[in-house]
Order: sequence, then C-alpha cells, then structure tokens
Amino acid sequence: MMIRTKVSAAVSALVLAAALAGCTSDSDSGSGGTTSTGAAAAGNADGRQAAAQVLAANEADHAEDGDATYDAAKAVDVKLTGSSATTGGDGVKADGATVTITAAGTYRLSGTLNGQVVVNAPDATVKLVLDGATIASTTTAAIGIAEGEEVVVILADGSVNKLSDAGSYADDAEINAALYSAANLTITGTGALTVRGNGNDAIASQDGLVIQSGTITVDAADDGIRGKDYLVVKGGTVAVTAGGDGLKADNADEADSGYIAVADGTVTVTAKGDGADAATDIVVTGGKLTVSAGGGSGVKPADDTSTKGLKSAVITVLEGGTVTVDSSDDAVHSDSAVHLNGATVTVASGDDGVHAETALVVDAGTVKITSAVEGLESADIAVNGGKTEITASDDGVNAAGGTGQEQGGGGPGGGGGEVVGDYQLVVTGGTLIVKATTDGLDSNGTATFSGGTVVLYGATSRGSGALDLNGSLTINGGTIAAVGSAVTPSEDSGQGWLSAAVAPAVAAGTTLHVVDGDGKVVSTFVTAKDVQILTVSSAKIKNGEEYKIYAGGTAAGENVGGLAASGSLGSATQVATATAGEAGAGGMGGPGGGGPGGGRPSR
Repeated sequence: MMIRTKVSAAVSALVLAAALAGCTSDSDSGSGGTTSTGAAAAGNADGRQAAAQVLAANEADHAEDGDATYDAAKAVDVKLTGSSATTGGDGVKADGATVTITAAGTYRLSGTLNGQVVVNAPDATVKLVLDGATIASTTTAAIGIAEGEEVVVILADGSVNKLSDAGSYADDAEINAALYSAANLTITGTGALTVRGNGNDAIASQDGLVIQSGTITVDAADDGIRGKDYLVVKGGTVAVTAGGDGLKADNADEADSGYIAVADGTVTVTAKGDGADAATDIVVTGGKLTVSAGGGSGVKPADDTSTKGLKSAVITVLEGGTVTVDSSDDAVHSDSAVHLNGATVTVASGDDGVHAETALVVDAGTVKITSAVEGLESADIAVNGGKTEITASDDGVNAAGGTGQEQGGGGPGGGGGEVVGDYQLVVTGGTLIVKATTDGLDSNGTATFSGGTVVLYGATSRGSGALDLNGSLTINGGTIAAVGSAVTPSEDSGQGWLSAAVAPAVAAGTTLHVVDGDGKVVSTFVTAKDVQILTVSSAKIKNGEEYKIYAGGTAAGENVGGLAASGSLGSATQVATATAGEAGAGGMGGPGGGGPGGGRPSR
C-alpha cells in the first residue's frame, strides 16, 4: 500500500527539507506537525491539516445538487413482472430475467424481478428511479453497472426497494456486489433501500460512490458499502451490518483517491472487521457517525482480523458532527496522523482510544475516551484546545514510537540510562483530564506545558505515577494538578511548581488547598482518587517559596477535573508542606530516575 501525505506546498517543502536533513524532527512546540521517527518522510502526514485542506487535496466527488431531480414525463417505465419485464421505451430491453439499459436517460423501475438489471451505457449518465422495486438474483448482482459515465439511483418518494444477490462469487468475478457499479455511483432520493449482499459486498463502486439522501439499510457477507476511489456521505440515514468492513475506500494507488468523507446524515455501522477503512483519509465534518467494530471494546482483538473503529492510512480529521466508536481494537487509528478539530468524539476501545503513528493533534471539540488500554498514543502529541477526558487501564497519554538515543545522567534533565526518543507531548491550551491505572502521562521523550488545564491521575504504586518521562519535563504555563509520582520539571521551566507527599494520605473526594506564606489559597483541588503525592503548577506558584497543603474546607465556582475556581479553608487540616521548585518528600526524581518518582521504561 502506498502511503502519501497531502499538504500545502509550504508544508511539503518542510517535509522534503526534513528528509534531506537526515530525517530529524522538525516539529516545534505546540505544532503537532510532521515528525520523523525512522519512517520515510512521505509517510508523515501533517497533523495540523484542517478538513478543507485534506478534501481539497483529494479528487472532488462527482455528485451534483440536481441529481435527485428528473422529468417524470420523459422517464421510461420499466415494469418488473417476476421473471421478466415490460417496457415501451428506447434504450432498454428485456431478455428473459435480464433487463439491459444501453443509453443515457431516466428509467423508472417498479415491481419484482427474479433476475438482474444491467447498465451498459458507455460515457452516458443514467438515472435509475427505484419506485417500489424488488430485484433478487441467485447468480450475480441484482443491479450490475458494467459501463457508464455516472449512474444515479433515485429512491422515489415513499417507495420501499430491495436488492439481493448471489450467495457466492468466483474469486475473479468483476461484478461481485448486490448493487455494483464500474462507474461513478450516486444514491439519492427520499425513499428506502434495503440491500443484502449475500455473496460478498452489498454496495460497491469501482469509481466514486456518493450517498446524498434516502434511508439505506445494508447487510453484507463482507464489506457493507465500498467506493474504490472515494465514499462520501452527504445525508440520509444509513445503517450497515457487515461481516467484513463497514465503510471502505480502497484505492491506494492514486494520491487523490481512497478516502471516506461524512458531511451530514446519520450513519450507523456494525462490522466484524473495521468500522471504516480508508486507503488514504477519513474526514468527518458533520452528521452523526456511530461505529461498532469487532464486537466492541469488551472483545479481545483477533490476530488475523483488523477490528479498528475508524482506520486511515494517511490522516483522519474529525472536525464536526458527532462520532461514537466502540471497537475491539483502536477506536480511531491512522498509520500517520489524526487531527481532532471540532467534532464531539466518544470512544471505547479494547486497545488505544486514539492512535496515530506520527502526529496526533487536538485543537478543538470534545473527546471522551470512556475506556481504553491507552488513551492517546502517537510519537508526537499536541493538545492545543478542546476538552479531552480519558479513562485508561494502562497509560492515559503515551508519546512513543520511532527511534531514540541514550541520555545519561540522573536528576533534573537526566535520563537515568533510559532511551530518550524523538517523541513529545506539547500542551498549549484546552483541557486534558486523565484517569489512568498506570501512568497518567507516559513519554519516551519529552513533555512541555505552556497553557491549558491538565489534571492527571496515575498509579500510586512504585514505578508508575502521574508523569513518567524518559526525557525532560518543561512547564512554562498552564494549570496542572497531578496525583501520583512525577518526574522533576527541568531547571529552565518558566513557571513555578510544587510537589508534596501528603501524610496521612487523603481519600478520594477530599478537597485540598494549596496555601501561600500569607495564608492565601492559591489552588483548590477536589481529588477523584486517593492522594499520597500531589504536584501542582500554576502562575500563582512561585519557586523558592514555601506552601502548605490543607485537607478539608470547601471548593467553589467552576470545577474542571477537580480543579476549582476558588476555595475556603474553613476547618481544614494541614497535611503537607513543600517548597516550590524543589523535589519534595514525594520522591520526585529526574526522568528515568529511581524512587517513586523515577518511573519504569515507557511503553
């Protein structure tokens, strides 16, 4: 499979420059852009691309606004009569149970046919109006479009239509779906269509496939709906049940093809394989997309079957609409980049919630990972906006993959012998809330915070914690609260921080206050987990000054992951003292160092 990026000329030049420079990382803090991790530069899509950029770089779909309209007076009536059909118009003939259309025009099909409708009209646009048509074949496709420039299937107002095909196909059969097209195919209208793909796929086009409207129900032995060059959903209500992949675009040979786009409508997919599988890109800008893949997050992924929710080879951009995924394997997966840029995304996964090989960028929208082994995973992760909530059985956020180098030395900035790779997490804005069983944040490289609100809950056991890095942690801004051990921020961090061992440990639900030397509450945190070690950083924390931690009292105002807008001590009890900028009794050490703050090698 050929994997390529689709970026602006300027970004392409940057990628080329990186390749010529020996594939070193060219991503700046907060960019979430191209990063080299040992893969060819051509495999590193720019994770900052908006939906419009990705779509503009692809072949435009063929559908037009007037596809659903036609002159009823000029339509040729084709009455299906069981074993044959009757028609009085030109361009169509019936030969037993085979109805063949050979000329451009509009053809209205009604009745029942135990046979096949064939379209063989080179370079012509054909409109098939299904108006109460039931077509069933036991030997091949119900509708087989062998040649044509474009075929538009119009579902007549109020009509109910059904298609079903043969129970099997030869391995070399070209026509191998219940509704098959060798030409561009558009499905539109306000009626209903049920398609049963008994032998292979239900609906398939060897060119582009666009669904504009209608109520479409698909049940397939293999793939549900497949457009080789592209599959675009612009509206309608689409329900897919598939023994293979639900939605598919599989042209990996053309740089501007092989993509899936959902702009509007309601799409529900239940697939034994991948929910949506694109040879290049997946772009969602509107509508409602609901996917169940491989039996859902409670099923262990099989070794021989891909069971991801949304899978792309180049980039997935979720920019609008609502996306819900429950998958056995990764919920959202790309072999290169993922851009979460405004959609409302809710996922549950048997493996990673969102996985990108090279770049994962969160710029806007709402992302809720309700269950996963690891929440967000990529070599390069940038959180610049939006609201992200993660519940993970292993690491909440994992920056990993690619190549690394040994970084020796202990203490701040030291690697303790761990391998420090070209991986990074950069947070410049938004909200990131993580509840993890192992590490809240785990990076095989570095992490930088310069804005936003970050709340991390990690393990309380030795060797894991809230922040586990092989490289340096830099805090230049933002508001951060971490429950569990954490590495020491680098000395060149521009914002104050403190770490304190809370004694005795306080239970989940306790309100904690950080109080400065003047007795002023500078931070209030209502913990959702038992606390032994608390790390806090904000613009109100000044390195070198002493702070006291109190348990009890009240929290007030907006609460973001436990961080409250304000708080009052009341009868709170002091549980810790810490000097900002110094590793306290919590055992914070340098990246990869020993002790509770040292952490294990990241995975």
